[in-house]
Amino acid sequence: MTNENDRYYQPTDIKDALQTIQKLFNSYTDAPLTPELMAYHQKLSQQLQTNLLPLAKQQKNQLRVDQINSMVTVMQDWLKLRLNGQVFNGKMQHFKFVSNSKTTFKRRVHKIKGSQNHRSSRH
Repeated sequence: MTNENDRYYQPTDIKDALQTIQKLFNSYTDAPLTPELMAYHQKLSQQLQTNLLPLAKQQKNQLRVDQINSMVTVMQDWLKLRLNGQVFNGKMQHFKFVSNSKTTFKRRVHKIKGSQNHRSSRH
């Protein structure tokens, strides 16, 4: 029989907790918006603001305070976008928003005649 406390993940420190929340957030960013998902999202946001933020301030760890504030902002933006029916085109990486769209440049590689292995690119 499993113990009630074994069901929940116990992070070892603030960074571990932030990484876990980031991983959970990234797992549902594209999911359809349901009341259950909104409640879950609010719960994660509350965890950041009520549990982790005071702990980081108590430890006087300004980097973690900034990361938590950044995560809260990204999570609030996600909720606003999704409630307006827009897509959240990105994910959270290193506790910040990262866009999914990458700029690509077309290029043709042209081998220069000769024995060297140098290549030039003609755009």
